[in-house]
Amino acid sequence: MSPAWATPSTTYWTPCTIDIQPAGVTHLGVDNYFGVGSSSPSAEFPTDIGPEWGARLSSKLAAEFGFDVVSSPYTTPFFLNAKFGYRENTISSSAPAVQFGLFNFGTKRGATNNQQDIAYLIVGKSLPNGKTRLAASYYLGNAASLKSSAGETQNTGYMVAFDHQLVPGKWVLAGDYASGKNIIGGGGVGVYYYFTKDISLLTGPVWFNDKGLNGSVKATMQLDINL
Repeated sequence: MSPAWATPSTTYWTPCTIDIQPAGVTHLGVDNYFGVGSSSPSAEFPTDIGPEWGARLSSKLAAEFGFDVVSSPYTTPFFLNAKFGYRENTISSSAPAVQFGLFNFGTKRGATNNQQDIAYLIVGKSLPNGKTRLAASYYLGNAASLKSSAGETQNTGYMVAFDHQLVPGKWVLAGDYASGKNIIGGGGVGVYYYFTKDISLLTGPVWFNDKGLNGSVKATMQLDINL
């Protein structure tokens, strides 16, 4: 099994979010996925630890970049990611966010489980209620790596996401989904709890489009800290 990883800014399971880390901020994410109804080590994903840095490319253009370290037993554990684009209301006073990103770029070239090389384009906008955001994305990855468990090429697809403030600054409901019978295909819905504005914990279930690759439903706990 070669599960998806790499932690640029995400909504839940996917990087389909209009968030970009603020310039000068260092973000640390620690993501864990546990098997539901199984105590077998193979039912879990390895822990993913990923620092992310925000940057400003111009007065309007924002960016973030980072890398991930995936724990044993994987022998090719380093992945790179980056994203740049415009936040909401930057291109014009009512414009959506428009961003381009790259993730799961492995550092061991020639290893298919470390060479997913996924590019994605995101458009997203807040609703008039001021509490809900929606985002949609198209992605394209390495055809040699993004395959189904049956060996079919599945290197293109879409992602959709939402988040909604249940209690502003404290509780957020979020969910997303990625199409495709590949290692990123799947989604989930869960809840963020913010201990402070810079520390949050996300928890909930994640399910997958191809159980032959990622197994059955997992429970996730994701700790996010801004420094």
